[in-house]
Amino acid sequence: MHAGSLKKEPDPQASIASALRTIATEQAGIVALLASLEGPLAEPFARAVSVLGQLNGRAIITGVGKSGHIGRKIAATFASTGTPSYFVHPAEAIHGDLGMITRDDAIVAISWSGETAELKGIVGYSRRFSIPLVAITAGETSALTRQADVVLLLPRTPEACPHGLAPTTSTLLQLAIGDALAVALLEARGFTPDHFRTFHPGGQLGASLMPVGELMHTGDRMPVVTIGTKMPEAVRTLSQKRFGCVCVVDADGKLAGIITDGDLSRNLDRNLVETSVEEIMTTRPKTVPRQMLAGAAIALLNENNIGALIVVEGDRPVGLVHFHDLLRIGAA
Repeated sequence: MHAGSLKKEPDPQASIASALRTIATEQAGIVALLASLEGPLAEPFARAVSVLGQLNGRAIITGVGKSGHIGRKIAATFASTGTPSYFVHPAEAIHGDLGMITRDDAIVAISWSGETAELKGIVGYSRRFSIPLVAITAGETSALTRQADVVLLLPRTPEACPHGLAPTTSTLLQLAIGDALAVALLEARGFTPDHFRTFHPGGQLGASLMPVGELMHTGDRMPVVTIGTKMPEAVRTLSQKRFGCVCVVDADGKLAGIITDGDLSRNLDRNLVETSVEEIMTTRPKTVPRQMLAGAAIALLNENNIGALIVVEGDRPVGLVHFHDLLRIGAA
């Protein structure tokens, strides 16, 4: 029988028990990493952030096997959060890709044991040309540790694999320390949501980072009436603009309230022909600044079960953003 085949139907309870053991083992590894960061790992971690944060070049991430897979993810996270970075496979490096690494770069080498033979070429290159070398390893006395300028020594904790063979807890710790570096670098350089959007222009994430000021309807597109306007005219404006609401402003153009389809429904028993807008308007409508991100606007609409938000500058309405605008760009 093929080694990957199951001889019988798995026991659901045994599968759940296995999952609980795996998560508990990996959780213990994370707890050990936290303790290390509060102790001996703190100073080298700060130095690694300093080295990577002051680069004129890029962070070159390298590793083999599962460490290589983690390295690719770390490089992608670095790049998307403002730290120029890419992954170089150590085997490809010694066949020409070393030329991709400059003296303005730094190398982050990942190896759980610290004895990965394939890393010798790229490590030797870093020493020859004085390129900063940061090691992520659990090998305290390993060859990689001895060569590195900064060593992020991870705690040796049990793998979740019952045989202690498949990298599980170890790769989780590598990933966690990589994320910690990326976030520390992000915060150190003052990386903002607007910067983040620059690197994530596509998909729902990019859409959610778009300011509502870039989406809002302005000028003649806005449904606006002044205090004193009779309801028939307000209803015509509501119908023509098709946003399900009308902004009400005072004589100075300051926001006074809003009338929605719901307000109309609640007042159908009144003589609306003789009614002025201020008699039925909601006097405290939901407003947002033009710099609010689309993702936050969606959350506000959902939280209040409404269809539109008035964009204001001070106490004056300057635009209106509708739920459909946010759907159109893919923010929801």
